[in-house]
Amino acid sequence: MTKYLYIVFSALLPIIAAKGQVIDRQQVIQVTGIISGEDKAPVPAVSVISFKFKKGSVSEASGIYSLLSLPGDTILFRAMGYKSSWYIVPMDVPTKLYNKDILMFNDTIAIRDVMILPWRNYDEFKREVLAARPVKPEIQNMYDNLASIQRSLLNSTNYAVSPEAGFAMAMQSYGNTLYSRGQSPVNNLLNPFAWSKFINGLKTGMLKNQKSTTTSSKPAKIKKKKKK
Repeated sequence: MTKYLYIVFSALLPIIAAKGQVIDRQQVIQVTGIISGEDKAPVPAVSVISFKFKKGSVSEASGIYSLLSLPGDTILFRAMGYKSSWYIVPMDVPTKLYNKDILMFNDTIAIRDVMILPWRNYDEFKREVLAARPVKPEIQNMYDNLASIQRSLLNSTNYAVSPEAGFAMAMQSYGNTLYSRGQSPVNNLLNPFAWSKFINGLKTGMLKNQKSTTTSSKPAKIKKKKKK
């Protein structure tokens, strides 16, 4: 008797499984919608997981998601920076396509601005920035050369340090460039006017060193012999 029951049960088992499988296929629905944040902007890369199917999907850049589910299924929505959200599919879904939009809430904490410095506090930073540093030799030489040129220009009588003089010199240089355009460069060694300026500079002391002029300007002391 048990042998016959075992044979009958073995024959009916595939039919029952196929019938149950057909019922499950008839209940499968597709849940779709748009996932947005509190600012009404779409939220991409949201993990959408079905508890009954043990499967999931990811929302697109436009926030649209699509997932296979069942009536009464629980769907989990999870994304970085947002609080996790759950949704239970209703049992009385009329069609195979069910639309449901999801709103995600921010899960971030706003903190005050943090200023990172390579010093322990602002006072140390201020002392380090305002501390006097030794000047490099090449920079000091540059300052000395500029100062000597300025002293020479101030002591000379033929040159006046003024905006008008600078403009005149610039216009003269521009005129010389236009005059010699398309030609070989002008050689001042053969220019008599350049030689006259050079000689006047020698006479006025423009080319002399400032230290030598200052030392030479001092009158020499003459020792008088004492008469016996």
